[in-house]
Amino acid sequence: MARESRQLPVEINTGTMMELKLVVAIIRTHALESVEERLRELGVRGLTVSRAKGFGARANFFSADWLVDQVKIEIYLEQDRAESIAKAILDAAHSGSRGDGIVAILPVEKVYSVSTRSEDAPNRMRS
Repeated sequence: MARESRQLPVEINTGTMMELKLVVAIIRTHALESVEERLRELGVRGLTVSRAKGFGARANFFSADWLVDQVKIEIYLEQDRAESIAKAILDAAHSGSRGDGIVAILPVEKVYSVSTRSEDAPNRMRS
């Protein structure tokens, strides 16, 4: 018997929401520990780290596996902290060599909590 699909209500908070940003960094794997340490010092309380493979300016197309192992860090935070967190990642991951990585700051339209099915308040996501 097929399982019945049903729509669950999504609660939308209509109060004023603080603007959020998403800081995304793709860095060398060996720089992750120093970046994490710096972010802890700055009081960042939540982040996502994923393994990544890719290439940029340093692609080695003569190698059998020309993709480079990297890590991707994602941090949702208040708009007023985005620049300082991005700078901290740049400083902690910098070796001075080409291919150290990139950091981007992206706008976030909305964030929903899966457990409550409601729009999440930025103060609960405070980094």
